[in-house]
Amino acid sequence: MGNFLYLFRRNESEIPEMSPEQMQQVTQRWINWITELDKAGQLADRGNRLKKAGKVVRPEGLVTDGPYVELKEAIGGFIVVKADDLDAAAAMAKGCPIFSFGGNVEVREIDVL
Repeated sequence: MGNFLYLFRRNESEIPEMSPEQMQQVTQRWINWITELDKAGQLADRGNRLKKAGKVVRPEGLVTDGPYVELKEAIGGFIVVKADDLDAAAAMAKGCPIFSFGGNVEVREIDVL
C-alpha cells in the first residue's frame, strides 16, 4: 500500500457565484467525501485548501509573484490517500466533489526515499 497525492485543480474563472446556503452544501459534500475516505482507512493526510496568493522561486534566487492569473487552472488544495496502486487511487478520486465545478483531480504516487 502506498500514499498518493490528490491535487485539486479548477478554473478559477468558471466557479459559479453561490449563495451562502449553496456554499454550505458544497462544503458539506467535501466533508462527506473526505469522511468516507477516512472511515474506509484510505485517508493518510486531510490536507487543506490553498490560498490564491503565492510565490515562485527560480534558479539564482529570483522570486516572482504567482500563481499567474493567465493560467486557466489553479491548484485549490490537496489531500493524501492510501491505496494499493495508482489505478486504485485514481478510482477512489472519482467521487470527488470538484467535478461539479468542472475541476479535476491529479493523482500522483508519493515516492518515499
